[in-house]
Amino acid sequence: MDLLQQARSQIDEIDAQMAALFEQRMQAVADVVRYKAQTGKPVFDAAREAAVLDKNTARLQNDALRPYYRAFLQEAMSISRAYQRAALGQDTAAYQGIEGAWSHIALRKLFPFARAAAFATWGEVFDAVQNGDARFGVLPFENSSAGDVSAVLDLLYTHPQITVAAMCDLPIRQDLVALPGAKIEEIRTVISHPQALAQSNVFLQQHAFTLQPWGNTADAARHVAEQNDPTLAAVASAETAQLYGLQVLAPGINAEGDNTTRFIVIERSETPPALTGEGQRLALLFTARHKPGQLAAVLDRIGARGFNMECIKSRPLPHVPFEYYFYVQLVCPAGSRAQDCRDLLDTLTAACSTLRLLGAFTLGG
Repeated sequence: MDLLQQARSQIDEIDAQMAALFEQRMQAVADVVRYKAQTGKPVFDAAREAAVLDKNTARLQNDALRPYYRAFLQEAMSISRAYQRAALGQDTAAYQGIEGAWSHIALRKLFPFARAAAFATWGEVFDAVQNGDARFGVLPFENSSAGDVSAVLDLLYTHPQITVAAMCDLPIRQDLVALPGAKIEEIRTVISHPQALAQSNVFLQQHAFTLQPWGNTADAARHVAEQNDPTLAAVASAETAQLYGLQVLAPGINAEGDNTTRFIVIERSETPPALTGEGQRLALLFTARHKPGQLAAVLDRIGARGFNMECIKSRPLPHVPFEYYFYVQLVCPAGSRAQDCRDLLDTLTAACSTLRLLGAFTLGG
């Protein structure tokens, strides 16, 4: 037996042991589920998970393996949370659009085991989460080329019980998709969302296709599948093409290869988001006193405590003409703890007219 075969044999033996240990771990998780069902405790406890990660990662003797083991543990915890939510009936996640829409793709990335519930509008997604019909909602928040989704930000402002539980960046690659067996030289008409057509305009103009705007990329792909017309194509994702039985005629036709959309996960929470410090991002909504220098004073307090501001957005304040509320996203500095975050919120409360901690999370989960 050569070295590779010996290594594979050893891995098989370890995998068998891990399978047995996985079942034991999930049996213990089932006991956790019963306890949480009785007490009403939330599935996700940020402080507890951070402590578990630190404790178990420190057990490794090989320092080089620690980041990989930490990622392994994070995945195990994610699976545990999914199992708990399913057992507690909290595994429904809402999105706007139809299957194959980018929000649906983001949902499947974030919640691979969840029951996906589709809604026609972003407002209906918020209502589903607010009313308890869905545990989570997944919505687009910002695009790297098109900017923020202002309507979603306004919905966050007008739903005070909704918090942001996570953010996830999803690269947006547009492909030309058509019926199986179709040839690119036979395509006459291409349909898709106007933004997808605009992003792919250079490629589409080179082929002199007739372009037809459509409601969204996923519905465009579904329409191509239903029409059974080999001269009709859509601009959509490869995931959507697979979902509707289409083939990719030309991959990555959008001009900006780094086009990325940031999605948020919303949930209804009766308690403030848990603060842990280093590694977290804080999302804040606030209003400043309508006097000279008040906004600058708020920003100065953020910088003075070492919190880096990733972005700031302003939006019209509802029912108050020509006044504004602000959204900022902060990165907790290295070495910071929960108390540092609380101290920041205390000093900002004194400087702002209103302040709301919208979310405390790590990017990507």
